[in-house]
Amino acid sequence: MRIDLLTLFPAMFSGFFSESILKRAQDKHLLEIHLHDIRDYTTDKHRRVDDYPYSGEAGMLMKIEPIAACIERLQQERTYDEVIFLTPDGERLHQSMANQLSMLKNVILLCGHYKGIDERIRELFITREISIGDYVLSGGELPAAVLVDAMARLIPGVLNDESSALSDSYQYELLSPPVYTRPYDYKGHKVPDILLSGNEKEIKEWKLQKAIEKTRKKRPDLLQNYDAES
Repeated sequence: MRIDLLTLFPAMFSGFFSESILKRAQDKHLLEIHLHDIRDYTTDKHRRVDDYPYSGEAGMLMKIEPIAACIERLQQERTYDEVIFLTPDGERLHQSMANQLSMLKNVILLCGHYKGIDERIRELFITREISIGDYVLSGGELPAAVLVDAMARLIPGVLNDESSALSDSYQYELLSPPVYTRPYDYKGHKVPDILLSGNEKEIKEWKLQKAIEKTRKKRPDLLQNYDAES
């Protein structure tokens, strides 16, 4: 997968993309992340990327020209499956969406700032708008980092144990069940005996029941989707 990320602050990603799973994905040549500074596509000496909106509304908007110039140059080099704008008014990111996006080959991510972007960018270039939650951040860099991580870990070969992702919360509309490791007994708090029984059928049933209980307690809204698919 190749991700071209358009931002005003490329340095924000240097640490995040060079550690842990994302570093491993790039080292294995399973993921390419290319950062593009939108200011590099301005034409004035001040490298200005924003301007006042028509109608006198408070705040500033990102201008159309530098964003369009960057996207157009990239699209001349290759075909993109999606051009995604990270925005609070986009569709909410969820696990099945991450699953779908992880199978794409080339993706552009656009990080907004200020009061947003000129609407014509959405009309001319954007194919999908995604939000990570119903709240407003200072810019699209954090949502972009979240989206990249959610997609990258699902690319085959990125995780050491690919089956691990299948047991994550939300994969089957349920939260994941409790998990344990050594020691077996920590100050009288013991690992459930069923997990040491070796009976795979009973362990699987126990995990499912615990997942349902956990979901009912913490995210009962998910059970409606689970019941519908069961």
